[in-house]
Amino acid sequence: MTMLTPRTPTKLAPPGRARRERKAAELEARTRAVGERLAAISARPGVQVLQDMDASRNGLTHTEAALRLERHGSNVIAQERAPRWYVQLAKAYANPFIAVLVLLACLISWQDPESPSVVILSVMITISGLLRFWQEFRSGRAADALKQLVTTTCAVQRRAGSGSGPTTFEIPMDRVVPGDVVKLAAGDLIPADLRLITSKDLMVGQAALSGESLPVAKADTRTDDPGQFETSDPVEADNICLMGTSVTSGTATGVVVATGAGTYFGSMAGSLVGERPETNFDTGVRKVSFLLIRFMLVMVPVVFVINGVTKGDWNEALLFGIAVAVGLTPEMLPMVVSANLARGAVAMSKRKAVVKRLNAIQNLGAMDVLCTDKTGTLTEDRIVLDRYLDVHGDEDNEVLEYGYLNSHFQTGLKNLMDQAVIDRVGEAEEVVVDARFSMVDEIPFDFARRRMSVVLNRNSIVGGSGRPEHVMITKGAVEEVLALCTHMTDRGQKVELTEQLRWHVTRIAEDNNRQGLRVLAVATRTMESPCDTYTVADEDRLTLVGFLAFLDPPKADAARALQGLADKGIAVKVVTGDNELVAARVCADVGLTVGHVVSGTEIDPLDDADLRALAARTTVFAKVNPVQKARIVRALQADGHTVGFLGDGINDAAALRDADVGISVDTAVDIAKESADIILLEKDLTVLEQGVVQGRTTFGNTIKYIKMTASSNFGNVFSVLVASAFIPFQPMLAIMLLVQNLVYDISQLATPWDRMDEEYLRKPRNWDARGIGRFMVCIGPISSVFDITMFVVMWHVFGADSTAHEALFQSGWFVEGLLSQTLVVHMIRTRKIPFIQSRASWPVMVMTVLAVLTGLFLPFSPLAASLGFVPLPAGYFPWLIGVLLAYCTLTQLLKTVYIRTFGTWL
Repeated sequence: MTMLTPRTPTKLAPPGRARRERKAAELEARTRAVGERLAAISARPGVQVLQDMDASRNGLTHTEAALRLERHGSNVIAQERAPRWYVQLAKAYANPFIAVLVLLACLISWQDPESPSVVILSVMITISGLLRFWQEFRSGRAADALKQLVTTTCAVQRRAGSGSGPTTFEIPMDRVVPGDVVKLAAGDLIPADLRLITSKDLMVGQAALSGESLPVAKADTRTDDPGQFETSDPVEADNICLMGTSVTSGTATGVVVATGAGTYFGSMAGSLVGERPETNFDTGVRKVSFLLIRFMLVMVPVVFVINGVTKGDWNEALLFGIAVAVGLTPEMLPMVVSANLARGAVAMSKRKAVVKRLNAIQNLGAMDVLCTDKTGTLTEDRIVLDRYLDVHGDEDNEVLEYGYLNSHFQTGLKNLMDQAVIDRVGEAEEVVVDARFSMVDEIPFDFARRRMSVVLNRNSIVGGSGRPEHVMITKGAVEEVLALCTHMTDRGQKVELTEQLRWHVTRIAEDNNRQGLRVLAVATRTMESPCDTYTVADEDRLTLVGFLAFLDPPKADAARALQGLADKGIAVKVVTGDNELVAARVCADVGLTVGHVVSGTEIDPLDDADLRALAARTTVFAKVNPVQKARIVRALQADGHTVGFLGDGINDAAALRDADVGISVDTAVDIAKESADIILLEKDLTVLEQGVVQGRTTFGNTIKYIKMTASSNFGNVFSVLVASAFIPFQPMLAIMLLVQNLVYDISQLATPWDRMDEEYLRKPRNWDARGIGRFMVCIGPISSVFDITMFVVMWHVFGADSTAHEALFQSGWFVEGLLSQTLVVHMIRTRKIPFIQSRASWPVMVMTVLAVLTGLFLPFSPLAASLGFVPLPAGYFPWLIGVLLAYCTLTQLLKTVYIRTFGTWL
């Protein structure tokens, strides 16, 4: 028995290739191997295939089916299931920022187990991880709820024993085994890879695999079945039906030749489980974490040595050095990032999007290239009659009428194009047509003739002669219908179809084909000798009436949505399995600059460098397979782009997984939804555009916190470094430094609710560790200027110039440091003039006021003594106001210089 269990090649990829390239090579090799076996089966006679599968047309016996199920396993494919809750919880803490905080907490605990900072850091770490875990766990459950299979059973023929006749049973799809004979009807999902045995008028929707919007005709095997010409692509084989596709019309039976992982679908799914590739977010977080660690590794030892040398207390110097490390670290960063992402996920859920992986929100905001399929995204995913043309290419209602009569009176299953014709005709016209004509006979559609005919009686009106007038109306493929025509209708006149006119009408059809339309010809014949029955032989000496042209129309708002994405700096590239002509037509209709359409056959010979160059200059890719889609995504990423991929088919799963952000829809096949990071409840680019804005807002607020806090903390540490060198006591106690950071960080918990300036949202935004470092070094020391000013004021004006008055010095600097750190938030959060051109959201304003009041209150509070504070004199506060105003003014001026110099702010 010939089985289609895929053999893993001995060497799937060069050993030096990165893991993602290796998995891509595995996918390509596995899919190619299964495709070749299916193509070979397609070329064999049906009888031979049944023999190879050790099966019969009557189906397997129940005993044989049970043995094969045990041997080959359930008919299921590899799926990436959500990890158990405790695994998700552990992964929520696998974050570089959290690792830094854990290290600091351990150092503090080792130095001083009773230190309250250990508790503070532990609470921050715990809340951050729990927040991320809960949001992703909840989103995962929502995504699971979206999984809705069209059907879970299929009809198979089985026998009670070897001498028994066949009986049709409905069985779960996962119980289907190789050799089963499956019966198909309209609406059925193909449960496994099948070789057709019999079929009639079978049309199969393969969009999930091929991306082609229109259903394709499968082989009519009611006559001799010698097998077809061999093809390398099983999707194109007209006697093979593949798992994951569906029947749109007609009936068939087929023998199962592959199940589960051995199917064409399963060969793709096998490479889509396991560790996901690193995304833009992951790379950015890692770089920023290492930046902060590098700053700590430089600053902390310097502070420790200077304190130890100048003060002589090395134990206290170590404790202070650790406190500086905490002060330099944005310790609330994991919590702020998680809160930002969680708030973004909630906001996107209100905009009909489920976020499965929180990191995807930032990736969505950073996205500068969106690769999308065509069907259902740019188009309405339905077939409509776009035009009905006479032999000169002009619109003609008579062509519509004859096309409607053919579609309306046929008794077989109406395909999507028949329904499109019927939908084009109004109800009132239907009533008139029904009164004027009655059915006599029909010659059904078959795949050899590629046409169907109805013969109608033109009903006589009252007072007429009553003599029957039979009219044959034929509709079908242009070549087949034209071959039977001897005349044509030219503006109401019947004229002979000469070779010149035949060339002319053929060109009309070809012109419409080149516009991406599917064209059918309509012809008629008035029967000279009316009778009750007609045959294929009567389809002769026809008169061509005109053409019907169909398409999947562009969405009304697609052009506006694409322009909206372009305005936000996102280049849209269409990557479809549909043919070049259809793809080019649709893309032109929605306003994309098409240029040269690249087909899948052009991609295969290219190496990675050539593909990068091609992908950069190409807008539309057509007739591409799953492996090629994934290669296009990786080529764009290698060129420095953050790539999003929107798809809903089996053939999109690999690309969805490789993209920085994979986007699918709730009606997608399960494997696409499992591979996606975000699931849209509507396949609408407008919803996606709103998600991009939310992603940029989320990222903007995150980077805002990092730059504000890291630069401010750097300034504080720089001030400590200066003070340690010249002041004979600690400029601030370690506990004060921790309290200052705690109050400031709590005030920053409102950051996720802040708004971003419109100008910021217009461009894709990415992590820039070098830019953050530059910002810290350039902006951080501004605060040190005024810290040192306050040192001088406390030393000379208020006499805090000895260890006897060190508490006054420390209290004065604590208040100035906290207030300047809190107020400068409003200077840094926007490149505009704060409070005038750009105001923070009310939660940020409220938290700022609370932080300022807390800082002013602490030196006078009951906690003052335990924290080392003393009350500040009244004369201190005018100096404080002056220093803060000067600080804000200088920051605004230097902000302008910084923007002019580096062309960026946040």
